Amino acid sequence: QLQLVESGGGLVQPGGSLRLSCAASGFTLDLYPIGWFRQAPGKEREGVSYITRSGDSTNYADSVKARFTISRDNAKNTVYLQMNSLKPEDTAVYYCAAGFSATLDPYKYDLWGQGTQVTVSS
Repeated sequence: QLQLVESGGGLVQPGGSLRLSCAASGFTLDLYPIGWFRQAPGKEREGVSYITRSGDSTNYADSVKARFTISRDNAKNTVYLQMNSLKPEDTAVYYCAAGFSATLDPYKYDLWGQGTQVTVSS
């Protein structure tokens, strides 16, 4: 069974950090670009970041540039999202997804994880 599982979410104060993990099972993650997305209540799902298969190229939404860093460890079959200087507006359910195109467009991704909640609040 092909599966992506996110972990690492939680409650953090503004200015804090979290590291999200996206672990693959049933397939080799390095065959695909991987994206991170988020969805806040009442809002559409938006692209946060993506990383290419080899990891040599990444991209970020303007709202998270210089604060978030995406990386991948193909030996561990895992992609990470390091989130620093978190803001209340970063509160959302975060999803990772695998697709065939490295893009921030969620409609280009085919396999999704179940999501992990990130709440930034004092």
